[in-house]
Amino acid sequence: MNNKKVPEGTISRLFIYLREIAELAKMNIRTISSAELGERTNLSDAQVRKDLGYFGQFGTSGAGYDTAELKAALEKILGKDKTWNVAVLGVGHLGSALLTYPGFKDRGLNMVAGFDSDAKKIGKQIGGIVIYSINELPKVIKEKKVTIGIIAAPAKEAQEVADRLIKAGVGCILNFAPTTLIVPENVKVKNVDLSGELETLSYFLVNKKIS
Repeated sequence: MNNKKVPEGTISRLFIYLREIAELAKMNIRTISSAELGERTNLSDAQVRKDLGYFGQFGTSGAGYDTAELKAALEKILGKDKTWNVAVLGVGHLGSALLTYPGFKDRGLNMVAGFDSDAKKIGKQIGGIVIYSINELPKVIKEKKVTIGIIAAPAKEAQEVADRLIKAGVGCILNFAPTTLIVPENVKVKNVDLSGELETLSYFLVNKKIS
């Protein structure tokens, strides 16, 4: 692997490449060139080669990439050859939807627990997944071997929830709360601000009308 730090954009594109390669493998297409892969993903062949180049040498000049070999390599790089246990913190409308979304399992993400501070929700199940008290978090995280935490709690509670997750040993957090979390350098946080992203669309709607 290249010793340079891999850009997050590259990691995101690797997942796109993997989805395309997986589809090609299903169709028994054995090889694909960087140009063809770029065309299928709306990227240049130079970008494809650069992204893959961070992780070693793939393919043969003039022959392209072996789809089965590239699929296996990308799955290993992206951790798709394993299953990761996930917990949702905050089971309101968004949290409940995340717990019951069927597409996660197909991507190696196993929802194993939900947490909330509302006594009326604790002990109930959503999609077969038990909702625990936030006070039980350390024990449940350890028992269920949770490696990823999804924060769907209100913004004012998000930092405390993140602190609890980190203290329990969870090093990867997907944060849906519209706030910036303060975490140690060894903890990875991805922020998803749904309302913020929707708000940005108003700019394009306004300018579309103007033009």
